[in-house]
Amino acid sequence: MAAWYVEAFGYRIQLQFELTTIDLRIVMLVDAAGLRFELLQRRGGRPGLRASSPVEAAATWGYGHVCFEVDDLDDEFGRLVGMGATAVMAPGPAPQEGWRMAWVHDPEGNLVELISGPPDEGATS
Repeated sequence: MAAWYVEAFGYRIQLQFELTTIDLRIVMLVDAAGLRFELLQRRGGRPGLRASSPVEAAATWGYGHVCFEVDDLDDEFGRLVGMGATAVMAPGPAPQEGWRMAWVHDPEGNLVELISGPPDEGATS
């Protein structure tokens, strides 16, 4: 999954290590702004929540999804689906006025939200 998130969201692998006493592998990803995304794996682990939709995720305690703000929602949605993500909800209006959202499952089935805000008020087209 590290390679997929590196390609999908422009992260780079900052650190990889293993805690052998508890059989835990850790990959720390970081983006150009210094924001980190950590992936953990234990052999023999079992899947957690694999929500089929945002509504199902919201009905379950704990973390149900991860969200990324993107500049071009339609392009990013299509690109991620082309990289092996599964479409959950096509780009459309978000509850917040002027915002749009889309949802995919990453290749392991984790729910990923994509959101894009309204254009900057001072921007010209």
